[in-house]
Amino acid sequence: MANNFVFSSESVGEGHPDKVADLVSDSVLDACLAQDRASRVACETLVKSNMVILAGEITTKARLNYEAIVRAAIREIGYVNGDDVFHADQVFINNYLTRQSPDIAQGVDAKKAKGKKTAEQGAGDQGIMFGYACNETPELMPTPIMFAHRLGRELTRLRKSGAVSWLRPDAKTQVSVRYENDKPVEVVNVVISTQHTSDVGHATIGKYLIENVVRKVLPAEMLNRRTEYLINPTGRFVIGGPQGDSGLTGRKIIVDTYGGWGRHGGGAFSGKDPSKVDRSAAYMGRWVAKNIVAAGLASHAEIQFAYAIGHPKPVSVRVETFGTAKLGISDEQITEAVQKVFSFKPADIITQLDLLRPIYRQTTNYGHFGKKGLPWESTAKAGELRAAISR
Repeated sequence: MANNFVFSSESVGEGHPDKVADLVSDSVLDACLAQDRASRVACETLVKSNMVILAGEITTKARLNYEAIVRAAIREIGYVNGDDVFHADQVFINNYLTRQSPDIAQGVDAKKAKGKKTAEQGAGDQGIMFGYACNETPELMPTPIMFAHRLGRELTRLRKSGAVSWLRPDAKTQVSVRYENDKPVEVVNVVISTQHTSDVGHATIGKYLIENVVRKVLPAEMLNRRTEYLINPTGRFVIGGPQGDSGLTGRKIIVDTYGGWGRHGGGAFSGKDPSKVDRSAAYMGRWVAKNIVAAGLASHAEIQFAYAIGHPKPVSVRVETFGTAKLGISDEQITEAVQKVFSFKPADIITQLDLLRPIYRQTTNYGHFGKKGLPWESTAKAGELRAAISR
């Protein structure tokens, strides 16, 4: 990557159709885990117009009122206005959830099965996972995606607090940051597209959002007279949410992770219980990468590892620091230290991060990484990593 460049990342609001679908799916997951920690959940949601469709596979002892869960999630987002086609109390709900395939279950279950090489819990699917961290922000995340998330959170806060009556749930934000000598130095442009009521003018929206959202949440030293502001650049955004576009679980995987800065294995997160390594191993990767950076071993760290379905161990593990490792430490040494300190077996990931809890609705919006209180954001392993390198 060149030393001087511009990098852009986007975020989306809670009312974006794909995020509506994600929250419904994660709400179903949390409801299952709240009653049955052994639940196996793969819940997909499709939303369009006044319809919600649930599909996927769930095996659980939990007794759930799916309709109540769906309507509560939509109500929380804010689709409760009289002119909403997609309305919490009026959507039609179609449920096509079935039980998990026994062929998949035997690979995941911690017991012997015909054709399975071990009696250990295996990965719920094959796949590659990435984790990333860098020292650009207090959250140890890339600057562009954190700035985009901050804008989105503030839009939601203003809307839900009632401070701005014309804001509606659907929104997207995007921030482009200029880097010089690999350091973020200025915001080149800010894009905000927010749904609004029909009675507010475009100029009013632009002026308010620049002064009360952008200038409030982005660092003043990163904004200057060259910064470009593109607020509702189409000129009008009254029809939004599932009325304006369909939404599907798992389509915002770049928003959910590193804004395109770190690589992505391709698997979505929302609606999946932690036996699915698409989710749990991605969290594991973030945990490992963040501890590498927190330990001072490198300023940028990415880990990649891979699984075979039903197999209890990763088939590969690799750490890359992009030339930022502390002098005298190689990426190979860090990879070796990581494997001493952390266990990448699916069952151990679940135990280490205590993942069989209803914690997933808090991950749905504004990124699964960089949030306080989530177990994979802990840096408590940094000391062990430093010790493992020195041995």
